[in-house]
Amino acid sequence: MPTPEQIWQDADLPTRRLAGLALNPSAPHNVLLRLLADAPLAVRMVLCRDRVLPEAVVDAVVEHPDNRTRSFFARNPHVDPAQRVRLVDDPDWFVRAHLAEAPRVTAPAEPRPLPDAAVVHMMNTYDPEHLGGTFYRQFSVELRRSMATHPDAKVRAWGVGMWWGWLPAETRAALLADPDDEVRERAENHLRHEDPAWVESVLPAHSCHARTGILLHNALSRAVVDSVLTTPAGPQDRSMIASNPSLPPDVVVLLAADPAPEVRAEIARRTDLGPTERRALVADPDPDVRRAVARQPGLDHVERHALAADPDPKVRLAVSVHPAWTEEERARISYEVPLDHFFVFHPAPLTPRDPEVVRRNALSGHPMLRREAAREHSLPPDLVARLAVDDDLGVRVLLAQNHPDAPAPLLLRSFLEYTGPDRAHLLTRPNFPTDGLATYADDEDPEVRALAARDPGTAPDTVDRLTRDPDPAVRAASARHPNLPPARLTELLDDEELAHCAAANPALDRDTILRLVAALPVM
Repeated sequence: MPTPEQIWQDADLPTRRLAGLALNPSAPHNVLLRLLADAPLAVRMVLCRDRVLPEAVVDAVVEHPDNRTRSFFARNPHVDPAQRVRLVDDPDWFVRAHLAEAPRVTAPAEPRPLPDAAVVHMMNTYDPEHLGGTFYRQFSVELRRSMATHPDAKVRAWGVGMWWGWLPAETRAALLADPDDEVRERAENHLRHEDPAWVESVLPAHSCHARTGILLHNALSRAVVDSVLTTPAGPQDRSMIASNPSLPPDVVVLLAADPAPEVRAEIARRTDLGPTERRALVADPDPDVRRAVARQPGLDHVERHALAADPDPKVRLAVSVHPAWTEEERARISYEVPLDHFFVFHPAPLTPRDPEVVRRNALSGHPMLRREAAREHSLPPDLVARLAVDDDLGVRVLLAQNHPDAPAPLLLRSFLEYTGPDRAHLLTRPNFPTDGLATYADDEDPEVRALAARDPGTAPDTVDRLTRDPDPAVRAASARHPNLPPARLTELLDDEELAHCAAANPALDRDTILRLVAALPVM
């Protein structure tokens, strides 16, 4: 069975032109219905997967005899999820499996969640093999937060598997005594990871993903910790345990001045040393371990001040955001704030952040703490206004990437100034401006030049010129601009590269639309 990529690759020029027409907002309902009934599979794929559809067309899609056509609609990220859910009991497993698999969206965007009732229904009626992969991405935040206490046992079992580490003690206790066998077994399996003796018994002796996960997150016995200190299985073992919350206090002290490999070899040969003697041998410290241990919440006054004076700037930066500092103490640390980090979208956490902590971080003099606050989706308006004009690029861009009410000037400024990953996500934010973008039509950066195609006021001659731009993305965006001169639009309908985009142009006249559809054979 051909993949969607193969279907599109095999489409000829007339088919791609019809696929563009399927996306055209000016195409009337009867044209869309004709495409759905008689067009090749590539056209039906684009029509059902890549746009919002009128209700009459949705009705026809749901009843379409071809399971591939219905499956494309099952993964449409643009339509209301309540429309996709009409396929929840489709007679073909192929369609149901595609409904369970979340729609493909460009990262970091997330697909809109399915209705909670539909998710619960799928958990109880679908084969487990069809609910793996990305099904969880379609859960609403409200459902995620209630799963562990949900009245339906299947939902509770999912809640155990996904959120055990965030559950309060009373909820865990209830799950361990749950009347449902599957729920209890899953809870017991997760509880084992908090038993140092069990963790020790399953810890792989060699470097691998399983060992990494255990050293980072599971409860570690003293024997495991000592083995990492003396005979680690890999060079990263020490930095892994350095941030583990179960690390004993004396080992936190030891790792706060972690020795270099040759010194560790000397310590390993000395079996008669306790923690104090081991620390006396420490020299030539390893900054990777110290950076990790700087995140330990239990660092005392002496350890924090030692790390704050560390010769490695990344260690000083790591400890400078420790919550135990006062703002005055933090300001005395000589840290360097990096500007080469990725400033991207962050999904809302399962457990809401403490509003007082968020406000304290937003008002901090430390840019890294303000960056943390800028990621908060529910930041109140006064803090949004404050952080929108912050002097730190990371603060501004993170606010633009994450807050639903980020102001238009901030969004545009962030797009112009930030060129890292997820830059294009800024274009999807609700308030991103359109007016005035034509001024960037001659910018050196092709992503900035493409902004002109979003401006409804871009002059026809400018749009025409941009369809000949050296950059393919600029050409494609400009071919869909309604101000494209009619003669150039007609010319592009026969262009191998841009016919698809030109046929999607809302300025395409009705006679041309009908002529293109009339060439379809009746299936």
